[in-house]
Amino acid sequence: MTTGLKQTRAAWSELAHGYDTYVTPTHLWLGNEGIERAGLKAGESFLDIAAGSGALTIPAARRGASVVATDVSPAMLEQLAKRSADEGLPGIQTRVMDGHALEFADDSFDVAGSQFGVMLFPDLPRALRQMRRVVKPGGRVLITAYGLPARIEFLTFFLGAVKAVVPQFAGLPSDPPPLEFQIADPVILRARLEEAGLASVRIETVTETLRFRSAGDLWAWIASGNPIGARLVASLSAEQQATTREVLSGMLRERANGSDHAELTNPVNIGVGIK
Repeated sequence: MTTGLKQTRAAWSELAHGYDTYVTPTHLWLGNEGIERAGLKAGESFLDIAAGSGALTIPAARRGASVVATDVSPAMLEQLAKRSADEGLPGIQTRVMDGHALEFADDSFDVAGSQFGVMLFPDLPRALRQMRRVVKPGGRVLITAYGLPARIEFLTFFLGAVKAVVPQFAGLPSDPPPLEFQIADPVILRARLEEAGLASVRIETVTETLRFRSAGDLWAWIASGNPIGARLVASLSAEQQATTREVLSGMLRERANGSDHAELTNPVNIGVGIK
């Protein structure tokens, strides 16, 4: 195992419990959106790459598909197994695996998908070719990824609050953007799917709505949702963190406008191509 892969595994494993607690429940609905667009049917075989704790796997299994969930982090797959057991969902297999090199034969699955997973891969074209390879002729590849970062409100709220407290904070790099946003542009996502050899590519951008009752809720969601978020939080001193949360609390109260929660919206690209 390469040093980079070991670091990736360790980072995501450290987040696994928090990710399952705060993030996965908010993304299950999006899993339904993806598998609906991929046309997944009961009895079909489904491969989930970089599955995390199951926001795409669980909806696929609920639909009656035979699911194999893979992830580089054993801890994430342990959380997924607990979640599926709690629902009494049968037939979900889990395998620790690097999505850059899928350990399956050609033409093995009806559908291969990834939600907020493959978008993070350093060699995205290779991962997409692997996904195409393991689906059957006529099979579908599904990719769900965040849209343009300037419109992702959980991010702009958080970064805005940090900037208000730490004026010298540079924010996220834009050239090149973080891996999370390498296919944020629907045109680029379409191009990558077509370059992987997929046909009849369809891209749809949907709006995700996240509801937060407090700055603490949003803080936990960001700190648990991605190693970048965790590093951003850790880069702040205890005093800066406390002040940032106060600023964030005010921003959320203004957005809530008297409600008991604030709604933050985010564009999400759902791409489907056919082998």
